[in-house]
Amino acid sequence: MSTQSLPGVTVVDHPLVQHKLTLMRDKETSTKTFRALMRETATLICYEVTRQLSMDEVEIQTPVAPTRAKVIAGKKLVFAPILRAGLGMAEGMLDLVPAARVAHIGLYRDPETLEAVEYYFKTPEDIADRLVIVVDPMLATGHTAVAAIDLLKKRGVRDLRFVCLLASVPGVETLRAAHPDVEIWTAAVDPQLNDHGYIVPGLGDAGDRTFGTR
Repeated sequence: MSTQSLPGVTVVDHPLVQHKLTLMRDKETSTKTFRALMRETATLICYEVTRQLSMDEVEIQTPVAPTRAKVIAGKKLVFAPILRAGLGMAEGMLDLVPAARVAHIGLYRDPETLEAVEYYFKTPEDIADRLVIVVDPMLATGHTAVAAIDLLKKRGVRDLRFVCLLASVPGVETLRAAHPDVEIWTAAVDPQLNDHGYIVPGLGDAGDRTFGTR
């Protein structure tokens, strides 16, 4: 794991993560394989983003003797995938933390303005008391991520992290400018966006590639 020179960004450079990301970038990768790779990579990144969770000690009885052992402290996590592409990553993260709660954030990017438009937002009632990990495969312009975090903060959430497969430098700068308290975990940071707001070199539209809609 390494920290990108951009402040607040952690690039997960584990060889398995980087290998799987390369396969996802390849335009010849099938929908089935892309979907599986996204799920697997999300699980690996989730391992890193949860590394610093607080722990408590509890008394338990092993088959041999009583002992004190560590458990995660506090309330369960909330994974907050941005629909629809974030669902594929959330599934992989739930494989690692199956007891986590799930919030759903429905946003799409207007093709003309590239701004985020809300169409659905559903969270656990006590989300303000929980660590929330926002999940979206691509941090491109950053507008969707900013809008999602805006919505969560309006619900009182203060402990937030953002996880993506791939980020752009402009997207990171936009998100960090709007929410400097929210750290980012990603597999890579690409340098730029094209005229359509796609990350370059990127991997295309993660939603379309996950669900086979293009």
